[in-house]
Amino acid sequence: MSTARPLTTTWTTPDEHTAKVAVEGDLDFDTADALLREVAERLPGLRALHLDLAGLGFCDSYGLSVLLMVRRRAEAASASLHLDNRPGSLERLLVVTNTLDHLTGVATLVHQQTPEP
Repeated sequence: MSTARPLTTTWTTPDEHTAKVAVEGDLDFDTADALLREVAERLPGLRALHLDLAGLGFCDSYGLSVLLMVRRRAEAASASLHLDNRPGSLERLLVVTNTLDHLTGVATLVHQQTPEP
């Protein structure tokens, strides 16, 4: 059995309307609310939020729920959400739960690029 890794975030702002967040550790029932609180505090005024998930360890169903809440809050604030450097385990979770397109915007982009008959 592996030991749970605490969640840490490192925020950078390449410009006044963009935030990049390096996420390290596990996104689960015990840690995910902290990410949601940080996003809620820093989202106003942003146009783009990039979550760099290269350092993500484990993500449980509650962590997925928080990612969906982050997506909703970003959309309500007219900011785009980008899940960058997704590890394979998260990619599988998003595919199995049929949330990949919703969280990454793939379906929206494909729909926008498809010409009308």
